[in-house]
Amino acid sequence: MKQKNLENISSELGNILISKNLIFTCAESCTGGWVGHSITSVPGSSEWFGSSFVTYSYNAKENILGVNPKELDSFGAVSEEIVEQMVTGAINKTGANVGVAISGIAGPSGGTETKPVGTVCFAWKLDNGTSKTTTEHFQGNRNEVRYSSVERALLGTIEFLESNN
Repeated sequence: MKQKNLENISSELGNILISKNLIFTCAESCTGGWVGHSITSVPGSSEWFGSSFVTYSYNAKENILGVNPKELDSFGAVSEEIVEQMVTGAINKTGANVGVAISGIAGPSGGTETKPVGTVCFAWKLDNGTSKTTTEHFQGNRNEVRYSSVERALLGTIEFLESNN
């Protein structure tokens, strides 16, 4: 049932992207491709969805998306600075008009005092350079944190487009 909700949100996002003649991309870490899966569950999504990157490791973030390794070491993968670089890399690699990046700590382990389990960072960006970052703190088990992250990424993209384009 939850996946159906993500498909409905994805469909709404697709309608907005089509109406604005935009192509979407995403760079995912903790969600492991769930955003891309939700989008491609929508018939006709190839009209507005170009690509998805699953960059789970530091190495993938650096080599695929061009994330700065020194900043990755300094800020950590779960930071607004790094998701901003991830979404920039995804847009630069694909030529998409808009993108989202997600990186977080889904648990059950991996959290710290400053970045507890459930901490997830997001970045949205347009190809004109306009961007927004935020950090959320979700409750629940690993799957619930990941689901909430996908939902926030999709709804956040809709909000971002409505306020910036």
